[in-house]
Amino acid sequence: MVETAACDGIQMNRRDIYYWKCDRPAAFHGTQQQRVPQPGLEENLIAAMRRRFNARHISISQTASQGHHLTWRAQVDGKPMFVRVQDGEDDDGHLKIESDLMKAVSLHGVPTPEVFVMEKRTPFYPFAWQAMELVPHPDLNHWFKKGDLDVASIAFGIGAAVAKWQGIQPMGFGPLETPSRPRPSALVAGHTSYRAYFHVRLDQHLTFLTDRGFIDAALRSEIEGAITEHAPLLDLPQGCLVHKDLALWNILGTQDRIAAFIDFEDAISGDEMDDLSLLACFHDTAFVAQAFEGYLSVRPLPSEHRRRFWLHLLRNMIVKAVIRVGAGYFDRDAQFFLIGTGDTGADLRAFTLQRIHLALQGLRTDSDFSLL
Repeated sequence: MVETAACDGIQMNRRDIYYWKCDRPAAFHGTQQQRVPQPGLEENLIAAMRRRFNARHISISQTASQGHHLTWRAQVDGKPMFVRVQDGEDDDGHLKIESDLMKAVSLHGVPTPEVFVMEKRTPFYPFAWQAMELVPHPDLNHWFKKGDLDVASIAFGIGAAVAKWQGIQPMGFGPLETPSRPRPSALVAGHTSYRAYFHVRLDQHLTFLTDRGFIDAALRSEIEGAITEHAPLLDLPQGCLVHKDLALWNILGTQDRIAAFIDFEDAISGDEMDDLSLLACFHDTAFVAQAFEGYLSVRPLPSEHRRRFWLHLLRNMIVKAVIRVGAGYFDRDAQFFLIGTGDTGADLRAFTLQRIHLALQGLRTDSDFSLL
């Protein structure tokens, strides 16, 4: 059961962002490696946990998370937990929405950790925090980088999970938000059309990549032309739940079994092909093909699924390029979660640019996934 706390925290609207990590007011906050909590944060966190759990004995140990949250393993009167903290100045209370969403996803047959407590920031505790079930498995990227992942069964399971959580259909499109008044659905998104959400900050993203020299004017023009030509694909009558950060490091499990999907904080109401296209931001034809097989085991593919897949791969790779350029990911080594064993930041840069070109080619030719 999820518990929440009222507060006078900072409230922000995600309607003017496409993706939180690069579009938030504190863009790229938390993307550096080996983040260290601000002085006093851990003491305040323990105090907040002791108050909420009425616990006598609490111990926490920070984990080496490379995401934008601070994370700890915790023991609360002997009970193991996993704790996340959102400490940015622009915290918008989205951990509350995510906590509710994970429960909804689990009701659709997809495993997620149980959330025990979630609190928004307060004047006394200037951070949002969430305590949840500790799933005793590493993320799947751990196995993938070691070469031990059973890719076929895992990719199939991911595709099936995507199809299951698409049974959740929020009102509206784009990032989910807390409704200002009671509505029939607890999940509400801020845009009235999907096309409007798709174009949020698109011009700014392309300008950023052009100004930083990642793409040239000719490639920018090609991208803009392709999106304009295929804009009718964005006229969706209804959105479905999209994880929006679907990747192996947001899935916990063993070499051949998925134990839990995590980190739904960037979830939106959007297109059925969006999450599957996110897999193609990292993986090859065989992986994506197995994910589609898993999807088909639950629900049929939508109309124009190939072009919708390539269009969303293009949009997602633009966002990922912005994050990778802005956060300096191309300057890192194979210890970084995005860079494969034996690769370098330069390899990640080349791969990122290649995927943009492949998305354009696939969109133009209505190709199958053999291009990847």
